[in-house]
Amino acid sequence: MEDQDAELLRALQDEHGEALFAHAVRLSGGDRQRAEDLVQETLLRAWRYPEALDPERGAVRSWLFTTARNLAIDAWRRRSVRVGEVVTDMIPEPPPSADEADRAVEAWTVAEALGRLSQSHREVLVECFYQGRSVAEAAARLGVPPGTVKSRTHYALRSLRLVLDEMGVTG
Repeated sequence: MEDQDAELLRALQDEHGEALFAHAVRLSGGDRQRAEDLVQETLLRAWRYPEALDPERGAVRSWLFTTARNLAIDAWRRRSVRVGEVVTDMIPEPPPSADEADRAVEAWTVAEALGRLSQSHREVLVECFYQGRSVAEAAARLGVPPGTVKSRTHYALRSLRLVLDEMGVTG
């Protein structure tokens, strides 16, 4: 990074940093880490496109706030289409359910549906849901990266849903 670029970023941070961070905190629903990421990405965009900061094109702060807002919307859209990873120290309690016969039928149905999945999909679902392992633990046991466990889980759940639909299971 040239001295001129570093000076531009320093000036932007000095002049607009606090207001931009406060705006980013509001955009991220109070999540300070996401807000910091938004500010960083906004300033990175300013560095990549310095022509957008020309005062003749409009106020610099307006451009920064609009860019941060657009980045927040993009991040929200990305999160809303993915299956969220639930991070907890406790395995969820099963809901109060019907009698033992219903549970047995449900278990057989799920076992049959799991049997119709590919081996890699079945393994990741068993590790994460039935064995209660975290993504990192499942990755270590399966010998794959954590990102692979996450994507396999996503696609395995989609496949399981399709198989259950084909079997006529609703719910």
